Amino acid sequence: MRRLLALLLLLPSLLLAQEANLVADEVLVTADGRLVARGNVTAFYEGAVLSASQVTYDRDADQLLIEGPILLRDADGNVLAADSATLDPDLRDGLLRGARLVLARQTQIAAARLDRLGGLTALTAAVATSCQVCPGRRPLWEIGAARVVQDEAAGLLYFENAIFRVRGVPLLWLPRLRLPDPGNSRATGLLVPRIRTTDQLGLGLLWPLFVELGPSRDLTLTPYLSPRTRTLSLRYRQAFRAGDLQLDAGLTRDDLRAGTRGLLAATGAFDLGLGLRLSFDGRLVSDDAYLLDYGLSEEDRIESTLDLVRVTPRSLLTFDITHTRSLREDDPDPSLPPITASLAWERRLPLGGGELRLGAGAEGALRPEGTDGPLGRDVARLGLSLDWRRDWVLPAGLLLSAEGLGALDLYRTADDPGVPPTLARLRPAAAVTLRWPLLRRDGATVDLLEPVASLGWSGAWGATPADEDSRLPELDEANLHALSRLPGEDAVEEGARLSLGLSWTRQGPGYAGTITLGRLWRAEPADLPPASGLSGTASDLLLAARLDLAGGFALDARALLDGGGFGKSEARLAWDNPRLSLSAAYLTLPADAAESRPDAASEWTADATWRPDDTWSFGLGGRYDVANDAPARAAARLGWRNECVEVDVSLSRRYTSTAAAEPSTDFGLSVNLLGFAVGGRGARPGACRG
Repeated sequence: MRRLLALLLLLPSLLLAQEANLVADEVLVTADGRLVARGNVTAFYEGAVLSASQVTYDRDADQLLIEGPILLRDADGNVLAADSATLDPDLRDGLLRGARLVLARQTQIAAARLDRLGGLTALTAAVATSCQVCPGRRPLWEIGAARVVQDEAAGLLYFENAIFRVRGVPLLWLPRLRLPDPGNSRATGLLVPRIRTTDQLGLGLLWPLFVELGPSRDLTLTPYLSPRTRTLSLRYRQAFRAGDLQLDAGLTRDDLRAGTRGLLAATGAFDLGLGLRLSFDGRLVSDDAYLLDYGLSEEDRIESTLDLVRVTPRSLLTFDITHTRSLREDDPDPSLPPITASLAWERRLPLGGGELRLGAGAEGALRPEGTDGPLGRDVARLGLSLDWRRDWVLPAGLLLSAEGLGALDLYRTADDPGVPPTLARLRPAAAVTLRWPLLRRDGATVDLLEPVASLGWSGAWGATPADEDSRLPELDEANLHALSRLPGEDAVEEGARLSLGLSWTRQGPGYAGTITLGRLWRAEPADLPPASGLSGTASDLLLAARLDLAGGFALDARALLDGGGFGKSEARLAWDNPRLSLSAAYLTLPADAAESRPDAASEWTADATWRPDDTWSFGLGGRYDVANDAPARAAARLGWRNECVEVDVSLSRRYTSTAAAEPSTDFGLSVNLLGFAVGGRGARPGACRG
């Protein structure tokens, strides 16, 4: 708008100078001294363009008259159309008759006249909408007002005696109404409301209020009102020069539980300088069912973490501390430590044609006092390590790599008579791996066949500590040839081992696929959970495959095959294109008492969104418990969107139940008027149909 108005004010000087950025069929001086530009008048200024049939400048009255049709456009997408225009003698204020203002290609305001008054734009007898206006038909929605004032500096529109109409039918009258203009995404005001219906809480309304506290701070207040709950949620956000902070809180009084319920959460990330980055994510909830009752999360364990990381080209420093709270009705691992912490440092140095890694670390697990044994055990570990690796390229394209590890662990254990209070252990390991990548090209098709053989050995000299961090090992293609397949440091795969693998990758026009086979043999049996595929002297056979096709299709699957069939297995399917988004997954886990799973578990999940055109979208999703032959969750979504309104309808059903939460059905509805709603997506152009 500033460019458009500036162009109007510059027209007299353009006429007087007859500059090239004003073009007309004829420019003349009349007998009374007026400057007149006639016929296809076009003026240009800083990306703004004016077109009119005639422009007249009266030097004596210092007045500018423009005859229409008038059309002004700027580079920001603002458009101003009018039948005629007049600027007053000081060339600061003026009026346009039969005006139509289009803001950011989204919102249009038609008015009987437009006045420019002291830096504000006032539109009299105005109608505003972001819908396509077609001849002979009222727009889907519109806001009529006696006057609309645009404060461009504040990015706000003020309506006087506003009437909201749908297809011409008045539904709501407001004496005063303030809305953000389309270019303002941080204006104080109401956000898009949402209707939510659940079995436990009944029909309720959530209507957020956004409060701008400054250029780097804001607050969102969301009351949730229904016959069975009175809830107020708050979200505070602040951007600092070195990071961001977000605080969330919820305060609830409802009929589901006596007393006050609620949530408190804080997330943030900050650059502390010297390469250090601090991040945290913490949450507290009043009870086990609060997150489920209010549709906030389906997590059954809440983790609050604080992380500190420093990364340089040659070193890595990490520190983290985590608090875990289980929301499970019967947690299968009651010895899970609520507080864990770790500190690790690693330095890389060139040595002997290879790379030497120096490492040091400390870890700890703290449990509640007053209990002896595994349920109350506190453990601290201090470790030092040296890891050296080198690669060679041999004749015939063979790749040889060697790796050696030496680690010293010191443990301190409390509140567990079955484990020595202090112990030390040395962990040496070494491995040699031989790869032979074989490449073949056939036009645009490339095949890569790579057999791999690795011979390694690991040992443990000293006392054996309690296993806190290696209780869920798993065999996959990433650790098949690694020094260790265990997720932590407490347990050790002792003895010699041989791993063999074969991978085949084929890539051609529009597709790429990989198949991997692998197996591990040991000289000594490993006392690991059978479901991990790593127990005994021979591991299960690992089979993994991936396929990517043009058009967004991807398939990823892996399975462990033992003598009796499939063990741990999973498969994931995804297909994403402009019209269809599909994802599905299947997971099966065999029964294993060592992993606190007395019965087999398997489930599938699926989510799909279909967009037949730019207006409609349909979504379905669900999770099914195959082992128990029962649904776990189902969801459906319907979306409808045109150039000026967006409607979302959602329906979900949770079938699972706990001691704290019963199965629940959740219905949601939101309506977004595009072009005005803060945080809403921009409107897309519509089209009139006959």
